[in-house]
Amino acid sequence: MRPDLALLPLLALAGFAAGGGMRLMDPLLPLLAQDFGVGVPAVAPVVAGFTLAYGAGQLITGPLGDRYGKLQVAAVALVLYGLGLAVSTLAWDLSSMIVLRTGTGLVAGAVIPLAMAWIGDAVPYEDRQATIGRFLTGMVMAQLLVGPASGIVAQFAGWRASFLLLAALALVVGVLLVRRTGRAPPPGAGRGLGLMQYIVLLRAPAGRRLMGAAALDGAALFGGAFPFVGSFLIERFGLSPGAAGLCVAGFGLGAFVYTRLARRLVARLGEKGLLAAGGAMLAAALLGTSMASAWWAVALLQAPLGMGFYMFHGVLQARATEALPESRATAVSAFAMALFLGQSVGALAFGAVLHAAGYGAVFAGAATVTAGLAAWVARVPAR
Repeated sequence: MRPDLALLPLLALAGFAAGGGMRLMDPLLPLLAQDFGVGVPAVAPVVAGFTLAYGAGQLITGPLGDRYGKLQVAAVALVLYGLGLAVSTLAWDLSSMIVLRTGTGLVAGAVIPLAMAWIGDAVPYEDRQATIGRFLTGMVMAQLLVGPASGIVAQFAGWRASFLLLAALALVVGVLLVRRTGRAPPPGAGRGLGLMQYIVLLRAPAGRRLMGAAALDGAALFGGAFPFVGSFLIERFGLSPGAAGLCVAGFGLGAFVYTRLARRLVARLGEKGLLAAGGAMLAAALLGTSMASAWWAVALLQAPLGMGFYMFHGVLQARATEALPESRATAVSAFAMALFLGQSVGALAFGAVLHAAGYGAVFAGAATVTAGLAAWVARVPAR
């Protein structure tokens, strides 16, 4: 019996709530620093703790999803995430905030990978990327809206109000998911937790290729190009942080266009065509950014950058849902872990490139890696 795809809008809201946790802190760092009596650099561990826990938690949440039910675990994790956001407003100093934020990231990381694994169960492979695109609408809208909304709310009511609003959304959606999924029996009754499935995945050549592609994707884009666009606009062209944020928001617009066109793009181009077109758009936009002589040129390139990224990355996500069908949640979590590991390594590597050769070299280097990665992935079979 196939799962009920009527849950997809609720899952998109769950993705919005969980994805919003990444963007929530963007405008709040100066306010936290002022509240706790420290400088802004001292607040960086609040962001790092959430991100590292978000990635590291995949090690256990994937096997838990395969053992007790993907949506059951995702629903409980979303409720715990909402509670973590609410409790974080009680932080009395920087150390307590770091601990609470890290714990919140640990459960937040379960929601999106387990929802995608559930889609893998629900949808045939040929329709899966388009369905994942519909689900990702929530996460894309979080990237567009949560940062600016968090800043506006905090300006009038303080940073704790921003946390509470996102906590309320997460709790409401989490409780609705618990009610919708609580009656379903655990699919893995009588089985162990299945941590050995990670080894099964890595023993397969296709599994190793997919994890390698995810790590390179994370290194070149999540750790390499994307984090430096805002600072490039500020340092090279003298934009304010707010104006730079508006420019970068164009990435989310491009991503949103992809979610609306995903089904038609998959039907017209197929997997290899999406990889080639998405990789080419990414590489061209990054190369254009490296040579940009005005801020508006960087801003105009953000939409194709966002659309190209989701065209390319969407294929990798769809393949992750089919890498280990008998332990789908474990495979998607492994993909997410590889992505975060690559992001960490890429941040260090491209940070060194920035120090040695400047922003142009960072974006040109990311373009080169992305073009090579797209060509390589397009040559290997999906399964």
